[in-house]
Amino acid sequence: MTLLSPTRRPGRALKRRPLGAAFWVCTAFLALIAVAALAPGLLAWHDPLQTDVRAALQAPSAARPFGTDQSGRDVFARVVHGTGASVGIGLLATTLALCTGLVVGALSGVAPRAADAVIMRLTDVLLAFPEFLIALVIVALLGPGHANVALAVTIAAVPVYIRLARTRTRTLAVAEHVEAARILGVPRARAFLRHVAPGVLGSLSILATIGIGSSILAAAGLSFLGLGPGEPSPEWGLMLAGGRNVLGSAWWVSVFPGAAITLTVICATVVGRTLRSRVEGWT
Repeated sequence: MTLLSPTRRPGRALKRRPLGAAFWVCTAFLALIAVAALAPGLLAWHDPLQTDVRAALQAPSAARPFGTDQSGRDVFARVVHGTGASVGIGLLATTLALCTGLVVGALSGVAPRAADAVIMRLTDVLLAFPEFLIALVIVALLGPGHANVALAVTIAAVPVYIRLARTRTRTLAVAEHVEAARILGVPRARAFLRHVAPGVLGSLSILATIGIGSSILAAAGLSFLGLGPGEPSPEWGLMLAGGRNVLGSAWWVSVFPGAAITLTVICATVVGRTLRSRVEGWT
């Protein structure tokens, strides 16, 4: 006799699937990045700003794992100490974009049709252009600096969060549990804050884990073009630009900060996409 196996729900099958080695490797790397950003002295003992012309452009060695740059500064120390600035700009921009998108998108989702149309048309205009191009124009108008780069990347990223927040708000606002709360006499504002806003914030948070990598990459790109922090700040994009003229003879000056950018963006994207697929499997 052949026994028929019970039908499995797709969501439950995905829920039981292990996260995989790639997720945990990327998570471990991001944890190391967090340590470098919060306590760089635990990983690098050299002063990232100390110059020594006699030690300029030394190749990687046991004493200097990443070699030295044109001014004799330790590249490893600069990469480690630059983590806070490079990752910090991306985290700040993503957080601001998430909060702004949550407020504006939620208001658009419950606003009258005319106000919703105006907000979404402005959002569509911003979505029509590449994020980096918008950030480039804004920071070129405002001038270089950490704050201006973070603001430019925030404005470039926020349209995606606005659209998702509006969509989730409209979906959750007509959900059965929200309608039941209203029937029981719960005020509209309280029902929104208790039943709708957490769901919208959860969706935006998953999107933000992927957006962090894009924000870090955009901030590094602006610094590479000379629109970010200036010398002698140990910032990854600035370090990448500083070594391009000696790339043929001293590849390590640019390769190691470039590798830090690439690995951080890849790991943040892998973790974000994995979390998003898990959440989508639960819903």
